[in-house]
Amino acid sequence: MSPTTVARRRRTFSDAERATYRETKRAEARDAIERAARALLTSEGWRKWAETRATFHDYSINNCMLIAMQHPEATRVAGFKAWQQLGRQVRKGEHAIRIMAPMVVKQRDDKGDDTDETVTLFRAVSVFDISQTDGEALPEPPCEPVTGDSHAPYIAKLESFARSIGYRVEYRPLEHVGGFCKASESLICVSTTNTSANRRVKTLIHELAHAVGVPTYKEHGRGDAEVIVETAAVIVCRSIGLDTSGESIPYIAGWGEANDVAAIRRYAETVDTIARTLESAVA
Repeated sequence: MSPTTVARRRRTFSDAERATYRETKRAEARDAIERAARALLTSEGWRKWAETRATFHDYSINNCMLIAMQHPEATRVAGFKAWQQLGRQVRKGEHAIRIMAPMVVKQRDDKGDDTDETVTLFRAVSVFDISQTDGEALPEPPCEPVTGDSHAPYIAKLESFARSIGYRVEYRPLEHVGGFCKASESLICVSTTNTSANRRVKTLIHELAHAVGVPTYKEHGRGDAEVIVETAAVIVCRSIGLDTSGESIPYIAGWGEANDVAAIRRYAETVDTIARTLESAVA
């Protein structure tokens, strides 16, 4: 056997070593996500996560939490080489944002030979926000006010989606509310006082969020249910370029007082699920 062959020989890891490695990586991921989830317990942390989720709708809920914790003002992130391919360069001294990326690892037998089995691990990778780079200007994403009519074509899409889930949409002259969702009648009603098309889009998204995620107040109570639904609505609106900067992202102070990370994560997961459903509906 030549020295070159010996040098290239892979070290054989035992089952115990492989198991220890996998568990170490899982523990690192859990710890990072736990810290990010804990930030949701404050109103500012919840707002940052919601805004990050609206910006990075293709990212997982965990990675959105990680970005929000490390770089809350981020708008576009990419790896070092990806930015170079886009004609931009990460500035020297910038601190990377660490997110989790899936890594498929082949299993090996005791002899070090590949088997047909694989396992998916998550490893920390470095990305940078566009604000940490210099170079060629990139197109800005659209951002239209809720007072205009730029998003009128979305109304038909949202009405069609409502029908697909068994709801009908009606327009009535309502007082004091922009609309409502009545699950018992499979009805979504939008006020005719919503004179701009964009405001009607916003209202339809809010009421559809009720329909697909929180149709009644039985499970969460009125206050918590409205926080979940409105947060999801703001996320979806921003993901389609509808500016809701004048709309406050709601928050229940009691979440932070309870210091219940598991509960706040469940709420965030519910918001994320609702948002992804509606984002697909308007895509």
